[in-house]
Amino acid sequence: MSTIVKTPSGTWKAMVRKQGWPTTIKTFRTKRDAEDWARQTEDEMVRGVFIRRTPTQKLTLSAALDRYLREVTPGKKPGGSQRRDVTSAKPLREALGAYALAALTPEVIGNYRDTRLAAGKSGATVRLELALLSHLFTVALREWNAGLPGNPVLLVRKPKAQARDRRLEGDEDVRLLESARQHSNPILAWVAELAIETAARKMEILSLRLGDVDLDRRTAVFRNTKNGEKRMIPLTLRAREILREAMVNYPREGTDLLFPGAPGKDGRRRPYTMDKAWQEVMERAGVKGHLHFHDLRHEATSTLVEMGLSDAKVRQITGHKSAQMLYRYAHLRSEDLVADLDAAMASDSARKKKSQATPKKPQEAHSAELPSESGKVIRFPGGRRSG
Repeated sequence: MSTIVKTPSGTWKAMVRKQGWPTTIKTFRTKRDAEDWARQTEDEMVRGVFIRRTPTQKLTLSAALDRYLREVTPGKKPGGSQRRDVTSAKPLREALGAYALAALTPEVIGNYRDTRLAAGKSGATVRLELALLSHLFTVALREWNAGLPGNPVLLVRKPKAQARDRRLEGDEDVRLLESARQHSNPILAWVAELAIETAARKMEILSLRLGDVDLDRRTAVFRNTKNGEKRMIPLTLRAREILREAMVNYPREGTDLLFPGAPGKDGRRRPYTMDKAWQEVMERAGVKGHLHFHDLRHEATSTLVEMGLSDAKVRQITGHKSAQMLYRYAHLRSEDLVADLDAAMASDSARKKKSQATPKKPQEAHSAELPSESGKVIRFPGGRRSG
């Protein structure tokens, strides 16, 4: 049942009580608004479709982002994933932070997407921001008891993300490694060269521990992978020498990390952080164009494909989950197919010329015999035997 009462301030408070449902209260400026709301709420409870919207009408996106970064982000992988959440949350908060979650409609979110793209942000960047917003809504619906009809981000078109295709050009690899070796910490040069030798991701390399490397068998096991599945890879001769040098020469008191950083405030040593140092390396090397450290993985994967390794072997080394993920490298195989096609056509042309130059042997005539009605045998020169 519903109760409508006038408050001392002159507003009207509607209260709806129904067995099996939480008591719902809302204040209105007019009695008619209060009655309409109470009637609609009771009807929704009777039909079993009532959604308690009051919390989401008050919860702003800014407050929701604070809770998400406090409760959800720490459960993600340290480093890239957590850092991406913080980075993506900033423009969302600036543009939509004052909106209540219930007010974020597909139209509002679509306008945000278009504004970001018009400002020159890449499709990949905007997709990451929308992905964070979408997961926030999912968590709010499942865990925060948010009275929302659904996730509005799912109804919004996502911008296309152009895959990066930056490769090392000319002597960039030489200049980069020389610049990295000039840094005070040798880890920078070791990790950069290992990325080119192994096609591994940065955190996969930085998370290596002493027990993950077998120099005799020339293998390494990556445990902190993007998909959470450990991966064993073969080591090139150069990669083995780099790892041997790092294992022998770098001090790592109190940790078995192969590439540890300095101890933190709690005394623990975590993987080396190299983002700022990498920017210094590129500037010192005079590399033109924005080169991400992850582009070294792309360079190494391209080299593996150009060497002629099958997709299955390339995936085993790089950790790509499916052949479709290697589709961006298909053009490299297409270039190889040109030479294969030329060789096949040349071989076919030579076969045809040889066939034309060889004289054909005359066919031997042979007869076929056919008995007649009189019992005599009739012979047909050069024919087949019938009967």
